[in-house]
Amino acid sequence: MQSAFPSRTAPVLGAAALALSLLAALPAPRALADGHPPAEAGGAALPSLAPIVKRASPAVVNIATRGTVTERGQRNPLLEDPFFRRFFDVPDQGPRERQFQSAGSGVVVDAKAGLIVTNAHVIENATEITVTTIDGRDYKATVVGSDSASDVAVVKVKDAKLAEIPIGDSSKAEVGDYVLAIGNPFGLQHTVTYGIVSALGRSGINPDGYEDFIQTDASINPGNSGGALINLRGELIGVNSAILSRSGGNIGIGFAIPSNMVRTVVEQLVKYGEVKRGILGVHIVTLTPDIADNLGVKDAQGALVQEVVEGSAADKAGVRAGDVVVAVNGQAVKTRDELRNRIGLMRVGESVDLTVIRDGKTRHFTALVQARNAGEDGADGSAPHRALEGAELADAPGGGVLVRSIEAGSAASQTALRANDVITAVNRQKVATVKELKAAAKDQSTLLLTVRRGTGTLVIPVR
Repeated sequence: MQSAFPSRTAPVLGAAALALSLLAALPAPRALADGHPPAEAGGAALPSLAPIVKRASPAVVNIATRGTVTERGQRNPLLEDPFFRRFFDVPDQGPRERQFQSAGSGVVVDAKAGLIVTNAHVIENATEITVTTIDGRDYKATVVGSDSASDVAVVKVKDAKLAEIPIGDSSKAEVGDYVLAIGNPFGLQHTVTYGIVSALGRSGINPDGYEDFIQTDASINPGNSGGALINLRGELIGVNSAILSRSGGNIGIGFAIPSNMVRTVVEQLVKYGEVKRGILGVHIVTLTPDIADNLGVKDAQGALVQEVVEGSAADKAGVRAGDVVVAVNGQAVKTRDELRNRIGLMRVGESVDLTVIRDGKTRHFTALVQARNAGEDGADGSAPHRALEGAELADAPGGGVLVRSIEAGSAASQTALRANDVITAVNRQKVATVKELKAAAKDQSTLLLTVRRGTGTLVIPVR
């Protein structure tokens, strides 16, 4: 029977030969911390990752949480109507609360201040957080700040004897670099796995978030969340966050938040308790080769500006529709997501230099990053609901909330909302201002929006 593979293939290494080739590529090991030389075989030192693990492991901790979560199942909108419930004698079916316990990992980034970085989803809804060090000491922790959009959180412990890990430059990581993942998978404390960087700049895992993941085949499993991804210098280059799996276990595709993004988010969480995420006020798409040809752009990399919001930071800076943003503060931008991440992680009010191509010529514009909904009545820059992230909202003349614009690729763009819609009610509760919309949406997992569009009215569920 003829093989389905081509007749000429590269030689395949046997398991033993492959292992030896990988080990030979590793740097020569240093002496262990206790002064004893590494093990030898035939007079030659055996490569080992133990020295790196010994230096980094004390900075990785176990994080156990307890809390209460409110469960809201899908309900028929008719059941929300008190008259309907009374008429048909439907019993009240309020939200149910249940207790939960979970475990994850964390990385000490400032031992003196007791600051530990982890994932936002690890501490979500937690009312009690316990940090356990590698030598078994337990400490109660408090939340400094949490940012669900980047899935980064910071907790703090007091009067603790901790060891911290140096933070590396994740922009220097390359596909093929060796990495180690340290965490607490399935409750097995301080487990170390080994692999390589499989890919860089991964996104699309959580469309609502700000993503620039490092993909690795180092085994990451439930409980590894918030743990360390380190390079062979023992530096933190990522915080383990997610896996791609059909069974819930590792299949060799794991994702870590790059350390440069973690550093930026942590700085804001420590200073403000939240990330004051800014915007330029543009609708953008990734530049494709065919669009690049039409615009006369040589390299098909960058973010094409489709629309500039009037009065926005980009508008004031001189950016126009049709411009291609190719760099931010001198650093190249290859896609729409890269531009969105760069701006979204900048502080409100920060000056940013934009390199754009217009009519085949390179131009530079300086913009001041604006807060979301800055200056709107009752608005503080944050979205009323996760599903509305990316929607610019304002108080509508005559009452209601006007959807001024929707950022491309944002959570709001995944809903049926459109620019110029007017939201008049949330879960059958009338709203006249952005402030009232925020109050009505608070703590709600699902919203039923009553929307006025042109001369018609429609109902839009968002989750």
